[in-house]
Amino acid sequence: MEADRIPVIVGAGEITERPADPREAHEPAALMAEALRRAAADAGAPDLLAALDSLDIVNSVSWPYGDLPAALAGQLGLRPRRLVYGPVGGESPVRHMHEAANRIARGESEVAAVVGAEATHAVAQAQKQGITLPWTTPDPNWSRTRGRDFLHPLSVRLGVADPVSVYPFYENAVEAFLGQTPAEGQAESAALWSRFSSVAARNPAAWLKREYSPEEIGTPGPANRPIAYPYTKLQVANPMVNQGGAILLTSLARARAAGVPENRLVYLWAGAAAVEPRDYLNRDHYHESHAQNAVLDACGRIAEAEGTEFTTCELYSCFPCVPKMASRRLGLPPGLAPTTTGGLTFFGAPLNNYMTHAAAAMTRALRERPDSAALLYGQGEFVTKHHAVVLASRPPRQWRLPQDYSVQAEADSRRGPVPAFAETAEGDAAIETFTVLHDRDGAPHHGVVILRTGDGRRALGRVPGSDAATIALLKRADRTPIGAPGVLRPAADGLQDWSPA
Repeated sequence: MEADRIPVIVGAGEITERPADPREAHEPAALMAEALRRAAADAGAPDLLAALDSLDIVNSVSWPYGDLPAALAGQLGLRPRRLVYGPVGGESPVRHMHEAANRIARGESEVAAVVGAEATHAVAQAQKQGITLPWTTPDPNWSRTRGRDFLHPLSVRLGVADPVSVYPFYENAVEAFLGQTPAEGQAESAALWSRFSSVAARNPAAWLKREYSPEEIGTPGPANRPIAYPYTKLQVANPMVNQGGAILLTSLARARAAGVPENRLVYLWAGAAAVEPRDYLNRDHYHESHAQNAVLDACGRIAEAEGTEFTTCELYSCFPCVPKMASRRLGLPPGLAPTTTGGLTFFGAPLNNYMTHAAAAMTRALRERPDSAALLYGQGEFVTKHHAVVLASRPPRQWRLPQDYSVQAEADSRRGPVPAFAETAEGDAAIETFTVLHDRDGAPHHGVVILRTGDGRRALGRVPGSDAATIALLKRADRTPIGAPGVLRPAADGLQDWSPA
């Protein structure tokens, strides 16, 4: 493959700021511009920024821009001929990088970048203090796409239409499928998250720079309130950050012409992507993701064909179930911290942009490990969108780019029958999976159970917070309630309440 079509990562830039006065914080477009400048400086070739011909902007949520690409172009003082604002999705930075590499491999681009930023912490502090931020004039018609826009209305009514309330369905289902008691599964999560925090503590760009013990993470309390069972505050993504990140890619020929040292180049070999049905009620089960498995399997085959294995992994870590499932699929050894970044709880979760920071951390790690390969795996929505790429500190033996990276057919071929959903149901119903939602003071508000009815349909049921005995059943440490028989009955407010048989 000709050097002018070989894509390489040459620079990674990050910025994390936490000023006492939110008016001193930079708006997201300014954070993005600074991250791009730092990426070019990291490459040792600041002039590459002026040559940028393709720029993908990761979807940003914390500030309501009317035209974010224009705001960023104004901050940079340049406008690449291809300037694209991406859709929502935690996997999107990985996809943007993969597509940028494909464009370079096709000869359509020579210098490309992926950038994103959020300033959620500054916005929240300003709102709390009644401060008007001196940023780009907000768009009064701006709105945020959320799960309640495309999930079943009953999910919305029951409060299980946000990631923090949906991922527990997978967490609890995975524990039961593995034969773990809830106590065993939660201990594994706490230990894993402690290892993530240890990595974040050593990452200069992290938001929380200290190591947390498994006991601190797994024990509910005033500073670590329960949110959605089994998750406590220290087990969920933390979006209250001001962070920006950027990745700069060029062709190998352009990198050499710019004087980038060979030992600072990172190669994107290839990757894979697939999705689950967008509404999680339309999936066959909750103890695994067929799309995740297909993506990870495909990347494993790439490494195997190259005669190597992953010495480093970044497994998306919005909630523990994601890297737990992925680690098992990859056959990673227990006790490994599958991150170079620190995870979305401790490094910080700049909403859709975490994986840009992960790519930056991975780039630094690979520069220190000659002849090594790494897996960069991102996920979006509700265990829905999956994209991974194989990065390496050496070129591949077999060139695969440009690449059609979809493994959707493989994922779909593994999917089993999906039960019909019953909006209203009465009578016998057993728990398929579940969670318990908590108030801000840590008290159980209500439980939500995904059920299988006597005739095999799927249904949703509520466990009122006032039903202390059933809430206690759902939260037992020694035995999962999954599979427990019970009864669905209509409630006065039109919902359906579940109680054990």
